[in-house]
Amino acid sequence: MQLFYTPNIQETDKQIIFPKDESRHIAKVLRKNEGDTLKVTNGKGFLFTSEIIEANPKQCLAKIIKVEEEASKPYRLHLVVAPTKMNDRYEWFLEKATEIGIDEITPIICDHSERKTVKPDRYERVLQSAMKQSLHYRLPILNEAISFSEFITTEIKGQKFIAHCEEDMPRISLKNEAKVKETVTILIGPEGDFSPEEIKLALEKEWRAVSLGESRLRTETAAIVACHTIALINQD
Repeated sequence: MQLFYTPNIQETDKQIIFPKDESRHIAKVLRKNEGDTLKVTNGKGFLFTSEIIEANPKQCLAKIIKVEEEASKPYRLHLVVAPTKMNDRYEWFLEKATEIGIDEITPIICDHSERKTVKPDRYERVLQSAMKQSLHYRLPILNEAISFSEFITTEIKGQKFIAHCEEDMPRISLKNEAKVKETVTILIGPEGDFSPEEIKLALEKEWRAVSLGESRLRTETAAIVACHTIALINQD
């Protein structure tokens, strides 16, 4: 199944008006015609089965013939991950986390971060592409980048974990500590890890220090391990 993404559709709408770039893709590239069926999501959990009524490359129109809602996951996962030095590695994390299942992502700038800026427009496109490829109907929320010192003072609901590599600081296993059907937020640091001051501050704010296994992992690998761990423990 090929899935299209149009964010402004409401579940009560009767037709879909595709933007120019998507219209051209449908009519010119895919050579879709009047009467052909399209599967479309708004990224909010809904799948719209539609039938093309005007295959115009400038503005394609389709009537909605069926609306389905994707069942929500039994848990909610928010990963707060420092940007990687190589931007393509962060994009890889975004893609794979979306495929596995994630609800919210926040890039965080830490003391040891080598990359201080992010490309939100590019990241959004990666998330959209991964959502369509994996046939999910919910687009993860991508927040603006924020400094560690600012983020750590915000109110976070549910379980709060910080994954770090400091061997002389006590840590517990994420897979043993995380609870099923919970809201979970996990902090993942940069290549140089969180600074001792950041770890101390997080612990003071009642974040729990966790280990993701015996291996020392790259930032993007650690984020995927954390994402997959939460997904696995929530499987029936």
